[in-house]
Amino acid sequence: MLRDVISNDWFTIFLVLGLGLITVSKFLFAHRFKDFLVVIGNSKYLKIYAREQKFIDGFDALLFFNGILSISIFAFLSYSVLVNPSEFDINEFFKLIFGIGVLFLMKVLLERLIASLFNIDELIDSYLFQKTTFKNYSGFILLPTNCLLIYTLEPTRNLVYVIIGLIILVNLIGFITSFKNHQKLLINNIFYFILYLCALEIGPYLILYKLIKDFNA
Repeated sequence: MLRDVISNDWFTIFLVLGLGLITVSKFLFAHRFKDFLVVIGNSKYLKIYAREQKFIDGFDALLFFNGILSISIFAFLSYSVLVNPSEFDINEFFKLIFGIGVLFLMKVLLERLIASLFNIDELIDSYLFQKTTFKNYSGFILLPTNCLLIYTLEPTRNLVYVIIGLIILVNLIGFITSFKNHQKLLINNIFYFILYLCALEIGPYLILYKLIKDFNA
């Protein structure tokens, strides 16, 4: 079980809210949800729904909000285990949720802005859809994982590292999938691709790390 200083009551509320978002997405988009579950190792979902994507997509929005909640909970638990055992403060936790959500949204909007400036909207739309899909899948995985960490398993450093490694693996699979789909174009523009990785892929996660590190500063 977790340390007594952590309020499981608030976590229960957020976990139920995340579960509610997933349940609604399954109810409203039953067939798409079924395809989404097997997106790892199966490109059917990416091929079919990439053509149907919208600027504001209900299915992705529901899973995105679950992802923000799940990532925030896991970030707090990881910080408490790896850095410093911390008392749960609901106001600070809301700031963490807001910070992570704004960071992800600003990143997507910036990528779309760059796509418009360089007239590569179609390419970026396809890339963002694939990347968002695997981020949402990470949030989907983290929901039951957080439940286990809070109510069943004792979170240890090794266990946290294993979970972080799993999430990185899921997103790495998504990155490799995107690279394979646009391999020729990326190789022909390798300099801009590396610049993109540094500015829009690595940079925001360094900011996220700083945000979590300063969570209780």
